[in-house]
Amino acid sequence: MPSDMTSSPSSVDAVQALLADQGYLADRRLATSLFLSLQLGRPLFLEGEAGVGKTELAKVLAHSLGAPLIRLQCYEGLDIAQAAYEWNVGRQLLHIRLAEAGTADDRAKAGQSIYGREMLMERPLLAALSTPRPAVLLIDELDRADEPFEAFLLELLSDWQMTIPEFGTVRAQHIPHVILTSNRTREIHDALKRRCLYHWVEFPDLEREFEIVRRKVPHAPEALSRQVVATVQRLRALDLFKSPGIAETIDWVNALVALNRISLDPRTVQDTVGVLLKYREDIDRLQGPALEQLLQEAAATQSN
Repeated sequence: MPSDMTSSPSSVDAVQALLADQGYLADRRLATSLFLSLQLGRPLFLEGEAGVGKTELAKVLAHSLGAPLIRLQCYEGLDIAQAAYEWNVGRQLLHIRLAEAGTADDRAKAGQSIYGREMLMERPLLAALSTPRPAVLLIDELDRADEPFEAFLLELLSDWQMTIPEFGTVRAQHIPHVILTSNRTREIHDALKRRCLYHWVEFPDLEREFEIVRRKVPHAPEALSRQVVATVQRLRALDLFKSPGIAETIDWVNALVALNRISLDPRTVQDTVGVLLKYREDIDRLQGPALEQLLQEAAATQSN
């Protein structure tokens, strides 16, 4: 098994600093999990609500390490042809036809070469094993894929190799840095989890989310950013169909700046709530007295 890794941060503090340089403010527990994943060469499995920054972490890590990012977006019905490899059938047929027009020796060689490495079309998983330097492999929203797909990942995540029946075993040139994410719409099998380090990603607290917003939207008035963050934090405490993520918080601040708003009021919230909430049932809850109470509670949070 290959043992070489890209130059990685030498401490948890270094991980936090590396991510912060790219505008990603990781808490100590997440930074520790990522540090151990890099040092031990183990996949990092991230679960949490949508919008807490799981996918963004992989993107920032790749940029920070100067590594290629290879992303596999999972979905229902995902199979090996889309995720790992498929044979270039058109090229195989052309190869066979050219051999048929040649000598007996040409035909014999064609039978051996139609399943050669040059006939393989790489998809994300095979590409991650074949890169000339360690890549960051993001297996995103694994819970959306069908359960049988998890079984295929076991060999990859255990031995850093992939067995292709017609060809043989492809071993990693360099061990990729693997991050798997799940929004927990279904449980992932224990056999796969055991091969990973695990971290549950929480929404940031008020102060950390404010710092994120200040980094991402530095031109926004500080008072407006604080008010928006406090309001979003209160919204997440409600029983919403879909709580707003960090990206929605940033989008909302950008929208308010574009409208030249310097503070939140009920009319402004109603006019712009579609930036923050994406379900009608959630939007309908922010009407009249409920909205005024939310803003009052957010203001009280700021003053504490």
